[in-house]
Amino acid sequence: MSATSSSIAVGSGQPRHHVIIGSGVAGNQAAEILREREPDSRITIITASSLLFYNRYQLPNVFRGCHDWRAFLAYSPDYYRQKRIIVRRNSLVSCVDGVNRMIKFAHNESMRYDTLLVASGGRGYMPEDLMEFKPLMHGFGSFEQAMTVYRQLPEGGRVVMLGGDTIGLDLARTLIYTGYRVTLVANEHTFFPHQVVAEERPKFLSGLTAIGVDVVDGDKAGGVTALEKGARGLPARRVLFRDGSDLYGDIVLPFMGLVPAVEFMVGSGPDIERGLLVSPSLRTTDPSIFAAGDVCQIWSAEESAAIDSIMDTATCARWGFGGAT
Repeated sequence: MSATSSSIAVGSGQPRHHVIIGSGVAGNQAAEILREREPDSRITIITASSLLFYNRYQLPNVFRGCHDWRAFLAYSPDYYRQKRIIVRRNSLVSCVDGVNRMIKFAHNESMRYDTLLVASGGRGYMPEDLMEFKPLMHGFGSFEQAMTVYRQLPEGGRVVMLGGDTIGLDLARTLIYTGYRVTLVANEHTFFPHQVVAEERPKFLSGLTAIGVDVVDGDKAGGVTALEKGARGLPARRVLFRDGSDLYGDIVLPFMGLVPAVEFMVGSGPDIERGLLVSPSLRTTDPSIFAAGDVCQIWSAEESAAIDSIMDTATCARWGFGGAT
């Protein structure tokens, strides 16, 4: 996927086929750049979503009255038609055959590629000891999930937020601004991906209290041990702690960071640690496979530190304690 690559696949005489798994920021920017550099190549984006690319950071706006999915789209369908970028929606990749350069879908279809960019992002992290209670929690990672939370949360209702990474704290601020209540169960995942030193943690938690968040020290309470349905006449969810205390809310939302979505890449060839291992140029150990975004792990320590710093700065600039915007 370099600037000097040809639009013709080596040895076939056919246009090169660039396949991108993931329809987020990284995947769509890559598709745009590829089209500019290779006007004649084939470009296919594969996504499990039913919608075209949209900004998930804008999902809290469902609580500001934005309920039309089209308002969230970053690009219109015409954009993809004009760019000749094919988007395969509702498509789950089951595995990748790096030797034969083949993608296999969950519905048993196969697709060949010349170069592959894995930009599948991350999924919400859930500690193993809470997995059994996942049916009692709500997600907020898609437009459909956001609308479900909006519909099921009573007017002025209370959200219990577990962890509170920066995406969750964005939502918490919007919820408070629009008349809802938020209880944050703070733990080691609060403020992810930022690493807040112990001495500064009280200051940041006080900042959350100042904007109206009810903060509970989950670690001091021994951690969450169980979730239950609330008894008749009480809010829908009960959260229990190891020290015997509990709290109630109408909806429980876990926001404890992300883990790379790389399960379908196991056995495909490229090395995997916390994510797909890539060089600073985003190339994996397979020369035809690249990775970008939350799914990858850069193996140059210096480069990784620099990129982490950029990401943190960008997030800090977008998120703050002082009032709603």
